[in-house]
Amino acid sequence: MFIVDAHEDIASNVLHHGRDVRRSVAETRAIEQAITWEPGAYHPETAMIGLPDLRRGGVGLVFGTVFVFPGEAEAMVDDGLAQLRYYSELANSTPGVRIIANRAALDGLVGDWQAAPTSDERPVGFALLLEGADPLRDPSELAAWHAEGLRIVGPAWRGTRYAGGTGMPGGLTDLGRGLLREMESLGMILDISHLAEQSVWDALDAFNGVVIASHANCREYVPTDRQLSDGTIRALAERDGVIGAVLHNAFLVGGYERGSGVPVHLDAVVQHIDRVCQLTGSARHSAIGSDFDGGAGVESTPVELDSVADLGRIGDALSERGYSEADVEDILGGNWLRVLRRGLPE
Repeated sequence: MFIVDAHEDIASNVLHHGRDVRRSVAETRAIEQAITWEPGAYHPETAMIGLPDLRRGGVGLVFGTVFVFPGEAEAMVDDGLAQLRYYSELANSTPGVRIIANRAALDGLVGDWQAAPTSDERPVGFALLLEGADPLRDPSELAAWHAEGLRIVGPAWRGTRYAGGTGMPGGLTDLGRGLLREMESLGMILDISHLAEQSVWDALDAFNGVVIASHANCREYVPTDRQLSDGTIRALAERDGVIGAVLHNAFLVGGYERGSGVPVHLDAVVQHIDRVCQLTGSARHSAIGSDFDGGAGVESTPVELDSVADLGRIGDALSERGYSEADVEDILGGNWLRVLRRGLPE
């Protein structure tokens, strides 16, 4: 089964934490376990992503993010561009890694993945996603990023100059409306995952292109502004959008506290996926957007998931819930492939 994960923070981990995605998860963990961390110093949660593990787990396509923490303006620009260009450098230097910037590349990836004689020989594709538009000084710069392979943009993480975001309510700004116009002219995909509620509705009204939520869960079960309201879920479905379930415990279970000792299981993931399916009347709009190694390391994910190689277990959980094989295939990958075939240029 060809699996698509619509949100992995790979570049930021490489550039800020020294992780090498070409290593296996086991290799990265061994290296990091040998590090003596300074008391109180930040260090990332236990790694879950490595190219060998992606291949072994059947993950053929990842939405690789460019994610920059809010900070000084020019530093954000430099960091964002470095992350964007990292993916091209990875593809140019690593056999089997591809940037997926058009439909022909997507179809070629799927065909070659299916034809690979062993899992180790499977190609892995990266569709590039900007999570928070702060690294763009102005919408006019977006064309240069598009030329580097960027195809998906989420205007906000927290609030930005472009839109209200998580924990910072508000609508689209004039600059945000300009960004959406530029995105539409370039044929880019809009990711509403972190947009504040008013910005979501402003964006749906202003933007006529393809709209997704790469990594978001249901506000019904986790009542914070980071999750999607039922109205937003239905509105996305009306646009034939897709919503990737986040595999972060705090986004799966309301009131979850890390370190509480209370385990989270895959039934919590299925609950969010199933609500999207029930609200929209089909399995056409549900998918996976793990947020691995960004929001979620192994300490913060359901106990059945030790690494990205275990994403297929979500399919097993869906099957146990009564989902058909065709629906499981769509949720684990087919829905994202459909949206990309509609949203990417020829």
